[in-house]
Amino acid sequence: MQSSLARPPPPPPPPLARGSAGARFLARPRPAPAVRCHGEPASSSSAASGWAPPTPFTGRDPDARKPAWLRQRAAQGDKYARLRESLGELKLNTVCVEAQCPNIGEVGRANQSSCHGAAVFVARVNAFSDLVMVCLLLPQCWNGGGGAGGEGDGIATATIMLLGDTCTRGCRFCAVKTSNKPPPPDALEPLKTAIAIASWGVDYVVLTSVDRDDIPDGGSGHFAETVRALKELKPTILVECLTSDFRGDLEAVASLANSGLDVYAHNIETVRSMQRIVRDPRAGYDQSLGVLKQAKACKKGMVTKSSIMLGLGETDEEIKQTMADLRAIDVDILTLGQYLQPTERHLRVREYVTPEKFDFWKEYGESLGFVYVASGPLVRSSYRAGEIFVQNFVRQKKAQLVSAS
Repeated sequence: MQSSLARPPPPPPPPLARGSAGARFLARPRPAPAVRCHGEPASSSSAASGWAPPTPFTGRDPDARKPAWLRQRAAQGDKYARLRESLGELKLNTVCVEAQCPNIGEVGRANQSSCHGAAVFVARVNAFSDLVMVCLLLPQCWNGGGGAGGEGDGIATATIMLLGDTCTRGCRFCAVKTSNKPPPPDALEPLKTAIAIASWGVDYVVLTSVDRDDIPDGGSGHFAETVRALKELKPTILVECLTSDFRGDLEAVASLANSGLDVYAHNIETVRSMQRIVRDPRAGYDQSLGVLKQAKACKKGMVTKSSIMLGLGETDEEIKQTMADLRAIDVDILTLGQYLQPTERHLRVREYVTPEKFDFWKEYGESLGFVYVASGPLVRSSYRAGEIFVQNFVRQKKAQLVSAS
């Protein structure tokens, strides 16, 4: 197994200098022991508790406490257990499970009665009936926008992970398992996925995947085949593909962009200065910008989307620059969310960004010209991807192209 976790640590991250716009809740609010983010030894109290960081940037911090706005209930309940079992029988991989989503527990308490047909994906699986096949990353998603236990507006999105559950890269923020030689893709997966999704009667779906550097085209053809099968079975469905960078292969990007999908999503993940600390060395800031630029350029009317994690040590000015860089290549949709450490082998949280600061970033993004900005502590890449506003925007773009031709 090859992982960037095994590589020598890169230079220390930039200092936590901050702008004045909005307050932030530091991950280490107490003055002692000191923040150990640059390789200094742990204090005696930490050593006594058995805490030993594997690298200067990772390891559990025994004194860090999540703020109240990030605390979620553990996954439990009959509905959650049935969902996990049915997904296993279908052999479908979900981002919620593989990436250890902090909000997955909400599925056991999802208020199905508050969701509309376009929000909840229902499939009859073997002996089970009407199993909710939702895969998204927030209480708002499970509950149709209402948060944990609240009434919602009925907007949620299915996110299906293609190409298996094993990634060939080892990014320091991601909990998906890694290997140099993952199992080969299921050749029938595109058709099986398309048949299943078409049978659910939904209007919007997100297809994503692990990185597959072991495949010549990075999995682009597998994505494209799935999109074409979906569109053939249900021409009106809107399909978003949240892809890897395909190692910067622009032909692979163009092939997928021209397969019939409606939204091309690729995450830049973090600011430029943090790329080598946060992402696998095979990823890169300019490479990600190149993917999004190519997707926009090779198909007229293509809607593009990206995402940024906050709380890794980035500054306000760096966030603004990243947002400006995305707008410079005409990215339409942006999501911003709080980074949360999956395990002690992954990067520590440098700070917890307040909901008020996330509101500031939403307003700032909209002022730059993003068509839609989802910004909040628990927002993830697929957050409210099927939002009615987004659906209408995509459909309007498609209609404009048809009328122009």
